[in-house]
Amino acid sequence: MSRNLKDLEERIGYRFSDKHLMTQAMTHSSYANEHRLNKLECNERLEFLGDSVLELFSSDCLYIKYPNKPEGDLTKIRASIVCEPTLAYCAEELKLGEYLLLGKGEEATGGRGRASIVSDAMEALIGAIYLDGGFANAKEFILRFIMNDLEHKQLFYDSKTILQEIVQSQTEEPLTYRLLREEGPDHNKLFEAQVLVGNQSIGQGIGRTKKAAEQVAAYHGILALKKDKAR
Repeated sequence: MSRNLKDLEERIGYRFSDKHLMTQAMTHSSYANEHRLNKLECNERLEFLGDSVLELFSSDCLYIKYPNKPEGDLTKIRASIVCEPTLAYCAEELKLGEYLLLGKGEEATGGRGRASIVSDAMEALIGAIYLDGGFANAKEFILRFIMNDLEHKQLFYDSKTILQEIVQSQTEEPLTYRLLREEGPDHNKLFEAQVLVGNQSIGQGIGRTKKAAEQVAAYHGILALKKDKAR
């Protein structure tokens, strides 16, 4: 096992008995293909398992945490937690992209920062922990790194919709988004967006897609409006 993966064990607070499972969880299909490994050596099967484990434990957690919410509300909250952007956000907090084994082509095109790749790796890691340490350890990981700070994650997931509702309830000024900058090669773009109410900027955000940048800008806009209201 590489030094990097030992560091990841420290970061997540779990030591694998079967080190191969952890390596497999961090092995992207591009690396397996490039190194002519068996296609079953990449993390896709673990991702499949981890997705189911995450759905079960997140449902269990929400069922207990919100005893008075109906099924529809619980489904919406769960969707906001297990979706690709939120899992990528959780993976970023763990710096999971730094530990991935990627093929040279995927590496060169910004794969370590791609939401689809790091969110899949997050699910694969859950699957690996489940196989290695059972339900209890998988649940502890999910509670610690995914089901924490639920209100923040819901706000982040629904930021554009929530901001639209707040602005419409307070003013007739239009809510618009403006692209401030776009840089980098086509395969590894970085966007910065601004959200405005009328002509007033209330938030800015950076992301790897225009939509992601607008989402972050909206999130900061919500925080700014709430701060102003609290004064």
